[in-house]
Amino acid sequence: MPAAAPPIDPALAADPELQRAHAVLARVPLVDGHNDLPWTIREYKDAPGDVAAYDLRAATKGHTDLPRMRAGRVGAQFWSVYVPGDRPAGELVRLQLEQIDLARRMIAAYPDDLALALTADEVEQAFRAGRVASLLGAEGGHTLANSLGTLRAYHTLGVRYLTLTHNVHTDWADCAVLPPRHDGLTAFGEEVVREMNRLGMLVDLSHVSPATMDDALRVSEAPIIFSHSSARAIADSARNVPDDILRRIPENGGIVMVTFLPAYVSQAAGDAREARRKARAEAAKIADPAARAARMAELDAQPQPRATLAQVADHVEHVRRVAGVDHVGLGSDFDGMSAVPVGLEDVSKYPHLLAELARRGWTDEELEKLAGRNLLRVLRTAEATAQRLRAARPASLATFTPPSETRAQP
Repeated sequence: MPAAAPPIDPALAADPELQRAHAVLARVPLVDGHNDLPWTIREYKDAPGDVAAYDLRAATKGHTDLPRMRAGRVGAQFWSVYVPGDRPAGELVRLQLEQIDLARRMIAAYPDDLALALTADEVEQAFRAGRVASLLGAEGGHTLANSLGTLRAYHTLGVRYLTLTHNVHTDWADCAVLPPRHDGLTAFGEEVVREMNRLGMLVDLSHVSPATMDDALRVSEAPIIFSHSSARAIADSARNVPDDILRRIPENGGIVMVTFLPAYVSQAAGDAREARRKARAEAAKIADPAARAARMAELDAQPQPRATLAQVADHVEHVRRVAGVDHVGLGSDFDGMSAVPVGLEDVSKYPHLLAELARRGWTDEELEKLAGRNLLRVLRTAEATAQRLRAARPASLATFTPPSETRAQP
């Protein structure tokens, strides 16, 4: 039976725009592109990986639990089945399977509140039943182990997007934060994109370099997504989307799901984080353990600039201006960040962001597109593209060949 309706926000009576936001989210599922709760559960100190012990029915120490999801009117969530890129190569597939298993166990543990969704229709069915549609997104192509068979297996297990890289290059795609290795996608990387199109798995370009974005937009026959990225014109982070890429999104039909992570929202927060990273690297070189620990503690105690809900709204509006209102969504990165914007502290706060946009002149129709209609359109188009491609070609038999083994053709 459907879960109870969310508690009434006491601010509603005093804020007509917040009332509008709640009304919009009662009609349309709010689809968030990225939440790292499965990794938070895996790393839970009291009971690592124990879904039951990390009880979502009560208030958690993180950003996400069922009561706050109800208060925030979350309608659908892509749960990130993240695996760090610095783990030994031989462990990556096992770790990815464990994270898929953990996320699916988490969803199954709350059948009255969460429902596994594999298609756009299933998202809407879950929403109508009063449950949060739960989709899986794999964060980082390093977990493919250079195998399209592995990609297909992940899709069979329910993964509906793959972020082509995380913060490390793969053997076939460049990430955003390291000096380029391939200048975008290699020939095998292009085949990964084509096979994802054939499967109906969304190509996620968060974390990839502009050259990889460019190649993926050229190759993909289905709409791409950025599951959790913001606008580089506002916050100059390598993780954000440049305007020249934003201008190409409408032709592809894709969507940029604006993230809340402060370093990608606020230039001051991003600059401060980078300065602290460099200072900690220098502190790590201090030979005396006590002096090193003291310097680290001093750095950690320094106050950092805060991002704000209004700044997140600025990114949403910039993506709308450059790419269009049909190509913007939300991808918070809750439970994947240590600091949060003021006003967007957890999953209960989405209506407040929509209310801010309403105050800036957004219509109900535009808010509905931002909340979920745009992502559902992207997902349906990807499903239709996959149906067409599967009728036209079989599963790809391409294999990865290391450059050292490539032989010149006669």
